[in-house]
Amino acid sequence: MMASGYNAKDEDGHITVSGPGGGTLPSRKPENTAFKQQRLPAWQPILTAGTVLPAFFIIGLIFIPIGIGLYVTSNNIKEFEEPSKECEPYAKHENKPIAPCGAIANSMFNDTLELFYNDPNGTKVQIILTTTGIAWWTDKHVKFKNPGLNNPNLTAVFQGTTKPVNWRRPVYELDTDPNNNGFINEDFIVWMRTAALPTFRKLYRIINKSNNNMVPTLPRGNYTLEVGYNYPVRSFDGRKRMILSTISWMGGKNPFLGIAYITVGSVCFFLGVVLLIIHHKCGNRNNSADISN
Repeated sequence: MMASGYNAKDEDGHITVSGPGGGTLPSRKPENTAFKQQRLPAWQPILTAGTVLPAFFIIGLIFIPIGIGLYVTSNNIKEFEEPSKECEPYAKHENKPIAPCGAIANSMFNDTLELFYNDPNGTKVQIILTTTGIAWWTDKHVKFKNPGLNNPNLTAVFQGTTKPVNWRRPVYELDTDPNNNGFINEDFIVWMRTAALPTFRKLYRIINKSNNNMVPTLPRGNYTLEVGYNYPVRSFDGRKRMILSTISWMGGKNPFLGIAYITVGSVCFFLGVVLLIIHHKCGNRNNSADISN
């Protein structure tokens, strides 16, 4: 036999059952609050060109000056590390500090290259190879400095030090020109700018262009290259080459930059065509805001 009764629900979601054995049963309905019933106010931004582009420009105008200030401030901070781990295992030799120290400096390229033009008359004319201007200006005038507050007597400045193990001459005898000697020697500076890959090129010398544009810098004919072999490479199966190259407004031969621009431009153009076709076929022409649909 079933007992008769009725059910009722209050505002809190509880169910009341009347009749024999009746009582209040909990309901699974969430409580009648703004949070649980999702009646809280919400804000959803509408991304349009009029709101997004100004935001990009404002952020750029704010962040760029801040970044420049932080970068300049960081570069003005002076740091000195004694001893330095970068010098190992070429920090000292015979209980004297090595100048310059480190494995990179110790392996500096020290071959001498001389180029001669074989004149049809049978004489050899030496081509002038410029030793200055091969290093970055910032490297020579900012990054690399000689100790001793520009003391012209580099022999006294480097007294108490010894040359790297594989060097034939000490650092203060790299050049007779005081403006290209010691740590500011451009051959040394170029070598210390290490390459990312095992196969690399280093600028050795510059052949200045003649004042008369009608006269070629290197006339057509036979040339002789004399190499002073000081840099052994057989122990590690290395190779050495001398490359004569012209330059353009962008410097030497480097196809990577052109390939990168072509690749990025082609990808952007392709994506633009694809999006244009999708918009033309699927987009709502009456409402440009529905392009995302």
